[in-house]
Amino acid sequence: MTSNDFSSAQGTPRHDLESSPAATVSAGPGPGPAPEDLLRRLRARGATDPVTHVERVPARAGVPAPWPPWASAELRAAFATRGVVAPWQHQAEAANLAYEGQHVVVATGTASGKSLAYQLPALATLLADPRATVLYLAPTKALAADQLRAVAALELEGVRPACYDGDTPRAEREWIRKHSRFVLTNPDMLHHGILPGHAQWSGFLRRLAYVVIDECHTYRGVFGSHVAHVLRRLRRQCARFGATPVFVLASATSGDPATTGGRLTGLPVTAVTEDASPRGGVTFALWEPPLLPPEAGSAAPVPPQAIGSPSVPPQAIGEHDDLRQVRRSALRETADLLADTVAEGVRTLAFVRSRKGAEVVAANARRSLDEAVPGLGDRVAAYRGGYLREERRELERALLHGDLLGLASTNALELGVDLVGLDAVLICGYPGTRASLWQQAGRAGRSGQEALAVLVARDDPLDTYLVHHPEAIFGAPVEATVLDPANPYVLAPQLACAAVEAPLTPADLALFGDGAKEAVDELVAAGALRQRPTGWYWRHRERPEVDLRGEGGAPVCVVESSTGRLLGTVDGGSSHFLLHPGAVHLHQGVSYVVDDLDLADGCALVHAEEPDWSTHARDVTDLSVVSVRSYVDAGPVGMFLGEVDVTSQVVSYQRRRIATGEVIDTRPLDLPTRELRTVAVWFTLSPQSLALAGVQPADVPGALHAAEHAAIGLLPLMATCDRWDIGGLSTAVHPDTEAPTVFVYDGQPGGAGFAERAYGTASAWLRATRDAIAECGCETGCPSCVQSPKCGNGNNPLSKPDAIRVLDVVLANLPD
Repeated sequence: MTSNDFSSAQGTPRHDLESSPAATVSAGPGPGPAPEDLLRRLRARGATDPVTHVERVPARAGVPAPWPPWASAELRAAFATRGVVAPWQHQAEAANLAYEGQHVVVATGTASGKSLAYQLPALATLLADPRATVLYLAPTKALAADQLRAVAALELEGVRPACYDGDTPRAEREWIRKHSRFVLTNPDMLHHGILPGHAQWSGFLRRLAYVVIDECHTYRGVFGSHVAHVLRRLRRQCARFGATPVFVLASATSGDPATTGGRLTGLPVTAVTEDASPRGGVTFALWEPPLLPPEAGSAAPVPPQAIGSPSVPPQAIGEHDDLRQVRRSALRETADLLADTVAEGVRTLAFVRSRKGAEVVAANARRSLDEAVPGLGDRVAAYRGGYLREERRELERALLHGDLLGLASTNALELGVDLVGLDAVLICGYPGTRASLWQQAGRAGRSGQEALAVLVARDDPLDTYLVHHPEAIFGAPVEATVLDPANPYVLAPQLACAAVEAPLTPADLALFGDGAKEAVDELVAAGALRQRPTGWYWRHRERPEVDLRGEGGAPVCVVESSTGRLLGTVDGGSSHFLLHPGAVHLHQGVSYVVDDLDLADGCALVHAEEPDWSTHARDVTDLSVVSVRSYVDAGPVGMFLGEVDVTSQVVSYQRRRIATGEVIDTRPLDLPTRELRTVAVWFTLSPQSLALAGVQPADVPGALHAAEHAAIGLLPLMATCDRWDIGGLSTAVHPDTEAPTVFVYDGQPGGAGFAERAYGTASAWLRATRDAIAECGCETGCPSCVQSPKCGNGNNPLSKPDAIRVLDVVLANLPD
């Protein structure tokens, strides 16, 4: 028996509101109750106290610094019009380093004013040198547009800031290339538009003084690895035109930002990490939903014909609705909390991990509010990726102006909108990293006032572990961003793109780092490059197609079949699970059923319907070992890191009653197979060691299966990933290892660095996994320890006590 547990999702970024000694935040609605009073009222509404820990994050006074001497009077006056009378100390330190020509990353907290740290040297240079230019890169178009508004508001003569992205009208593009001196764009446009057209951008690149990389912590995994090479291609073109720009990076608080910045840019980077901005106090509560009565927590078991295991993205299941619930759903708990805070007049943002979950939370909160005060539900809405641009802008405006008091959002709301200054933030489920947790919590707080943040735990091994081990949140450093520019599945395509822009030379290979020569040789052998005495030349007429974000292809449009109306989009990698024929698709609280999925044309036709059932895609998966990079021989235990081939296919979907979880039927699907070569970490155990530990042969599959689920759930403690970025498979005898084996693999071609991190911290990772299982109060296993929301085997077989025995064997033999 094998089980698979995989999916991937890309994280999305957030923009901080400008902070300065005199900056203020829009107050919005009138003040509600104090955070401590609000939390006391929320806690008192249930029969039992759901709060496991309350952390008091104290307020902090700001430390201002004088304006740098090179900042002109004109520039200081422009900032003064925005309420900035002087920079904070960390802003001045980073700005001075950049102005002196040092590459720098400023890594400080939410709303600490990181934008001033790069605006100050960049704008000072533009004012002093009328020929200089600046390139600003953001992970999203919305963030670039937000920064454009901030720079344009300064009204500095001659700067001529402009956004250059996919939404820029073609009539404006030529003007921007010729006349704008502060161009704001994103890595995708740099990759697809600017670098391929470098000849048209020669004047801009020749005078390039600064490259600003905002929210650089979001460049992780495969996306970050691609962006690292896009930046190297930019440096290469600048050097050809005689320019050596200074790189200024802005990041949320992260572990080792200097090293991460260096890996991203390929340059030595100095880090500024001491946050000198003022901060209001935050009351941070860890909230565990209450246990359900036994009869309420049961759901219909998954039948044995549901073979395989779904690589279901988080959007596909709003909550662990395919599991036997032990605790009240985090979605329902968050919806109730959102309704309660809105009823108190508290402006609240609820972060929800999935698109479907955001819709569900908003709908439930609206229903509760309307039952209490008819019409009050109109003050709550949902917000997520996939909405049309006009819908998103209207929701942002409504929240900023107080028309909305509550918003249930995926982290799509972090796309460049100034929303710092809310009264409270609800976080429905651990967002995957401590860095993301603090970013989201940092949305609460107005102008130094007190704020409330609540983490509502899901029935999940990691969430349960964290709410009972608060030191893992409040006493642990923020994770380092993981990216791997040497990934051959990233490096080779990027070298091909560079060769299209200009023939590669031996000197260029050093710029692209380890593995570049081997990748070029492979491209030559494949007929993509031709070697000549002057370098390596691209042989084809068309450019190579490279997906920077690793989303599995172009977005699929969701179209209402009766009207032809475009409802939104779903990324290509998720379409097999979210938009298969028969799937239920939610949009703005309205249910649609998919009639047809045309992958070739990237279109799904749907019709409006309110069925009393939900859909759950299933796939079958196979894994084979390609090579071993490294291993530890620990007697009866082996720990390995290497390449694997993963083959998966969505083969069916279940329809289940929404009210009871009862399985109505399982329907077949005919979708293409997907293949993935990636990096995995795996451990093997000898059958003798398992027998000595008391694991009977018949119980080995359930023991390994449970250990695999929990290990995937706890890996985000060690790496900047969440369980949707990684997959797993366990088997009592794998044909390649000839032993009981548990695999955990990255969900991106060539790997994303997560498996390497797991291998390097194996003892600590598996120790936390073992503790999470052992400390769970259930008897036979539950979503809080060994059940998985993604398991295609219906979480069967699972053996909680035997999983502890398996991990005890591994930890007893594996060196620290």
